[in-house]
Amino acid sequence: MSENDIANHVTVMIPEPLRAYTDGQAEVSVQAGTVGDVLYQLVSQYEEIGKRIIDESGGLRHGVIIAVNGQDIRFAGHLQAPVRPGEQVQIVVTMLV
Repeated sequence: MSENDIANHVTVMIPEPLRAYTDGQAEVSVQAGTVGDVLYQLVSQYEEIGKRIIDESGGLRHGVIIAVNGQDIRFAGHLQAPVRPGEQVQIVVTMLV
């Protein structure tokens, strides 16, 4: 990955219960965009995690919270919330998924 590619990426923090679906990785790097874009890229790389965080209608499953730099996206544009290069996206699971 080039320096420019790295500069356009965000880090997705994977919680312990979901790491089995990311080959044990605690962090995954994807391109910046909206939260929806970031999740789409994550699921493109690790298909099985999609079943744990996204429901059949394309929304977040009950008990899954997404935050950008610690701010809950439910209060900041939901899946359309922007994620800028260098920011962190945290996935929080409030119940067993």
